[in-house]
Formats: sequence, structure tokens, C-alpha cells
Amino acid sequence: MVIVLLAGIKVVRPTERGLIERFGKYRKFAEPGFNWVIPLVDRMVRVNITEVLVEAEAHEKITNDNLKAHVDAQVYFKVKPDEANVKNAIYNVNNFQFQIVNLARTTLRNIIGTMTLKSANSERGKINKELQDTLRSETENWGIEVVRTELKQIDPPKDVQETMNKVVKAENEKVAAIDYATAAETKADGERRANIKEAEGIRQKTILEAEGHMQAKVLEAQGEAEAIKLVNDAADKYFRGNAQVLRKLEAVEKSLQNNAKVVIPTNTELVNVIGELAGLTPIKVGKNEESK
Repeated sequence: MVIVLLAGIKVVRPTERGLIERFGKYRKFAEPGFNWVIPLVDRMVRVNITEVLVEAEAHEKITNDNLKAHVDAQVYFKVKPDEANVKNAIYNVNNFQFQIVNLARTTLRNIIGTMTLKSANSERGKINKELQDTLRSETENWGIEVVRTELKQIDPPKDVQETMNKVVKAENEKVAAIDYATAAETKADGERRANIKEAEGIRQKTILEAEGHMQAKVLEAQGEAEAIKLVNDAADKYFRGNAQVLRKLEAVEKSLQNNAKVVIPTNTELVNVIGELAGLTPIKVGKNEESK
């Protein structure tokens, strides 16, 4: 009796749920913890409810541009923990893990067939979303939840891959050449601007120096003109009258050379007399008058 009791003890872990069958017919749902069944009468089917990863192994798919591509994907799913979904996972589908792998492969073939190889490689996010939505819809009655899908790789045939690599390399070299040319042009433009700025500075400096020299010449010329004007004014003021006096003195000198007699009034300055005589014809006198 004790052996029978011990044999009927079933412990369900938190990561599991159990379905108890009696004579092949579903009897009740086993929650985590202690459960007891009748040995040889009841049977417990354990179901893992943790997240599971399955590989949709690499296989060839034909793209819309008639190229073969090796496609590999991963599917993450888990059995929902409530009684109805655990029953669906066991009773509605035979080996749900195997079935979901085949379903993922078929769905991928349909998706990749509508795309070119280039678009398939560039739109992985779109493929993942479409794959996940399709799997969720198709497994709705399986009692499982498709958590996410990931497209691991899309590899074209070897010869196509080599051609694509050459194209990518050429494109990269083209971009590098354009970047180099742009950088060189930018550098040359910067140098040209610097040269123009330097030349403009030199030109401005030369203009300022020329203006300075010109201003100095103008000031110098103005100074010379002012000096000449002052000299002319001085000559006109001081030498015109003196020239007249000089002419008068020369006339007096000539008169005295001819023994002319000059009568000087009393209280008269000699210079004034000479000045008065400067314009007169001297009067010659005889020897007797000279003796007087």
C-alpha cells in the first residue's frame, strides 16, 4: 500500500504544467507542486512552458530575381501556461516544435519569393515582422505564443556573392574617391581664399602706403608753396622799396663821379636828400665854385 502511495506522487516544477489522463482520457490539470495520481491508471503528461528556441535551418530559397539564397532563421516561442492552451499544445497539434519549424521554412520561402536578393538583405526587419505575424496567425489554436523571430542570414550563391563583393568594393572606392576629391577641393578652396585674403591685405597695405606717400607729397608741396608765397610776399614788401632806393643811390653815385655839386639844405638828412636827388640830373660846377 505504501509503495502504491509513493508511486502515485507527482511533483510539478514551476517551469512545467501537467495534464493527467486516466485510461487515455483527459482527467485534470496539474499545477506546480504536489500532485497524486493512481499508479497504472493515471498518466501525467508534462509540458514545458518556458521560452524555447528552434532553428529553421538554412535551406535554399529562390528570390524574385531568380537567384538562389541560403536562408536561416530562428523562432522563439513558448506554451501559454493556462489549462486550455496547454491542452491545445498537446491535443491540437502533433509535436508543435517540429511543426513550427516547418511552418517557418514555408513562410520564409513565400516571403523571399516576392523580393529581390538586394531588397531581402536590406529589409530584414520587414521579413522578421512578416514572418512573426504569419506564425502567430497560423499557430493561434496551438496553445503557443510566438515571442519573436530573427532572420540570421541570407547568403547568395558563391559566384553571386563574389560579384556583389566586387560591386560593393567598387562603390566604396568610388565613395572614397569622391570624399578625397571633395576634401582636396575644400582644401584648395581654403588655400585660394587665404591667398585672396593675403593679396587683398597686401593691396590694401600698398594703397595705404601710396596714399600716405601722396599725402606726404601733397603736404610737402603745400609747404613749399606756402614758403614760396611767404618769400614772394616778403620780397614784394621789403625789396620793392629798397630797389627804388638802390636805383636812387646808383644815380647819386654816378652824379658824384661827374663832380656834380650837391646842395644840402639845413636840417635835412643826407639820406633824404640823396633820395630826392636820385631822379635829378646833376649840375656841373666850375673850378672856382669848387674852391669856394
